[in-house]
Amino acid sequence: TVSYACNAGKTIQATLYDGPTMTPAVAGQPPIPGGTATVVLSDGRTMTLHQTVSADGVRYANDDESFVFWTKGNGALVLENNQEKSYIGCVAIAPEPVGVDLSKVYANSSDGFSLRLPSTGYKIDEAYQYAYGPGKNISGVKFTIPPALAQGTNLSPDTYISVEELPNTQNCTAGLFLNQGGLSVQTINDAGTTYSVASTTGAGAGNRYEETVYAIPGTNPCFAVRYFVHYGVIQNYPVGTVTEFDKNALLTQFDQIRRTMVISQ
Repeated sequence: TVSYACNAGKTIQATLYDGPTMTPAVAGQPPIPGGTATVVLSDGRTMTLHQTVSADGVRYANDDESFVFWTKGNGALVLENNQEKSYIGCVAIAPEPVGVDLSKVYANSSDGFSLRLPSTGYKIDEAYQYAYGPGKNISGVKFTIPPALAQGTNLSPDTYISVEELPNTQNCTAGLFLNQGGLSVQTINDAGTTYSVASTTGAGAGNRYEETVYAIPGTNPCFAVRYFVHYGVIQNYPVGTVTEFDKNALLTQFDQIRRTMVISQ
């Protein structure tokens, strides 16, 4: 069973069933797949569709082909009378992790990804651009932490996690997202996804800036998740005025969000 988020807040839940592949009687014709899909639409419709022959992705349709549900990668296309009408830009949604509050779903059909966030607090900026260097910005979506995470601590409320993209990139690595020489770039596997990872640190006027980028090799456009953590040096605050923020807890939450990201390509 796969859930999809589509434009205008619409959703699809599709349960896919395998079936026997049947060889047609006419020689030279492609074999007929025997799978089915039960599709539940957020407008209340439920229908069972039969798998059909497809050269790309997995295609299901009703008997008169007036409704087609077509999965390609982690995206889905819905055609009604051969047109996209009500369900557009559908992207698969990761299941909510057990024991973790990531009940809010964010889906972006134009950028082609979805992820999960805690139920309240994160501020979403779809006009975000990372200033890589003079005249060069990296576009993406920024999710700024809830103010409550920083309140009373040395953590700055402009701390965020972002999803960013670089178009027309053949070799997707973390180094493309950080403008600093001598980077140590590592390849890691986390929860079944391979990442190219690099980190930088900066300082100024009693502030610390830590960035870690998790790029996903093989994606084009090149997708990456950035952690931007800004905090003040705790020794610079009057004693007893703030507490030191829990960096491990913050990074754990960022990790949990990152692991729910689904790219439609």
